[in-house]
Amino acid sequence: MTLTLILEQALNGLQFGLMLFLLAAGLTLVFGIMDMINLAHGSLYMVGAYLTAAVAQASGSFAAGLAAGIVGTALFGMALEFTILRRLYQRDHLSQVLGTFGILLMCNEGVRMIWGPQPILLNPPSALAGPVELWEGFYYPAYRLLIIAVGLLVALGLFLLITRTRVGMQVRAGASNREMALAMGSDVRKLFTAVFGVGAALCAVAGGLLGPLVAVQVGMGENILILAFVVIVIGGIGSVRGALMGSLLVGVVDTVGRTFVPVALGGLLGPAVASGVGPALASILIYVLMAVVLFWKPEGLFPARG
Repeated sequence: MTLTLILEQALNGLQFGLMLFLLAAGLTLVFGIMDMINLAHGSLYMVGAYLTAAVAQASGSFAAGLAAGIVGTALFGMALEFTILRRLYQRDHLSQVLGTFGILLMCNEGVRMIWGPQPILLNPPSALAGPVELWEGFYYPAYRLLIIAVGLLVALGLFLLITRTRVGMQVRAGASNREMALAMGSDVRKLFTAVFGVGAALCAVAGGLLGPLVAVQVGMGENILILAFVVIVIGGIGSVRGALMGSLLVGVVDTVGRTFVPVALGGLLGPAVASGVGPALASILIYVLMAVVLFWKPEGLFPARG
């Protein structure tokens, strides 16, 4: 175990955590403001990845593909909210779960009908295909550095939007006390649609940027949606700051655990046991983290409702 390996995995954890934040931020706002459990959130991530890959292949430009994926997914998300999800706001959580799960299945089948069942290829920009020497002897993929930079910029922009603008004030008011926000004259319908569109755009950023690193395939949003729900539970429902901190914690714990737990078990129990037990044990570390946080702070690290 070397210092280079530790630094590399720490940067991988930071990159994964920031991408989780892009999904969790929109999900926690929808859950916190609208009080709605949206299982179709992962489908927006998948749609963003597919749109990015399709336009990038057709145009030969990754930037054009990512821009088209963001705009197209935001419009799709707002249309979805306006036509279907708006009718679920006043329903109980079980109805919301069943309704959005049905949307998830329809999105999967729609993507399969349009692009086929096979994964499609999304290549990173050729200028960022190689590694970059951060300091002497330490190289790191340039594309992953781009993902980290974009994630930090989006997090900063979202923080300024939430804390420094009138729209952000209405969003925070709705997350903290929805009834009071209604009484103070907030245009809730437009606010809900705008929040859903921003959340969909953030999903598209995550899907488009992670597309070259993971398979762009049908159903790719389900597993990462589970992690996004873990993040908002750890950070506090309705809290963007909590979503950021929870995402970074989950990203680092998941990445570092998958790398170092098998190594540690190999030294204690031998390679044969470590190869079988190590990955399974590493995969439950984030749920152990969630249990510890909830035992210490049942409302999450930074709850919106205090």
